[in-house]
Amino acid sequence: MSRILIACYSRAGENYVGGAIRRLKIGNTEVAAEYIAGITGGDLFRIEQAVPYSDSHNTCIKEAKRDQQMNARPALKAVPENIAQYDTVYLCYPNYWGTMPMAVFTFLEKLDLAGKTIHPLCTNEGSGLGTSEADIRRLCPDAVLMPGLAVFGYQVNQAENMIRSWIGA
Repeated sequence: MSRILIACYSRAGENYVGGAIRRLKIGNTEVAAEYIAGITGGDLFRIEQAVPYSDSHNTCIKEAKRDQQMNARPALKAVPENIAQYDTVYLCYPNYWGTMPMAVFTFLEKLDLAGKTIHPLCTNEGSGLGTSEADIRRLCPDAVLMPGLAVFGYQVNQAENMIRSWIGA
């Protein structure tokens, strides 16, 4: 049986959801990642920046845009200690400025994902997966990249069946 890792970058606090700024106790991407963990029985790992972005939505988007423009690689609190035990990775992240948050770039560059199967899931408010699949392919050329799933953040609480179908469960 395949060992599954669900790697998730998510942000609680102020978020843009369904056309308005809302305060979330759990970020939309984490909700989706928890569905995947429940469906697959995989291990959930939270990708967390050592210095997180602001809790304020407007400040956060400025910080994220700056990091993207600088091609920054924010330091992470941790990475999985034994990635070799997994052969499947569900990579969950929000769409930040047309791709993954730069901390997800850090995560992918720190791990050897050669031979692993990566399933990207991106929460968004209308931008879909953006260039994230191409970015993952570039960062992990020796991994098998499966077609990603874009989930609207404002619909994530009703997306379990869509996610289950995408997984093939």
